[in-house]
Amino acid sequence: MPEFEAPQTMNIPWAMQMKAISIEDPSRLVQTLTGAILGCGGWVLSRGANDTGLVNMLFEFERQACVEIYSLLIAAGLELSQSGHIRFTELCQCTRNHQHDCGTEIASIDLEIQTFPVEMLHAGHPREIA
Repeated sequence: MPEFEAPQTMNIPWAMQMKAISIEDPSRLVQTLTGAILGCGGWVLSRGANDTGLVNMLFEFERQACVEIYSLLIAAGLELSQSGHIRFTELCQCTRNHQHDCGTEIASIDLEIQTFPVEMLHAGHPREIA
């Protein structure tokens, strides 16, 4: 009788949850981030926005693209939480130091972005009359 083998679970040591804020329109932000992630060779596994301006994205990428991914998040207007910046810095440093061993490993980001459209930020401030 053959020995039963338990299915192997996928081990992604760099599976991270991050939070950020943005003043971008949620639908535009989702489009921008999706295109940029795909442009860097990443995969967007899920994405969406709700009526309160909360955007959720789950994406993966090869670790060798971590600096590009980090840069595109900032360039898209995201303000990552402090822990998000720290984790991304750790990922980039670790990947740089072990490029040959782990460059093709997969990193996964579960990103939650609270958006605050510019109009909301200026609400309550008196408008200047030109």
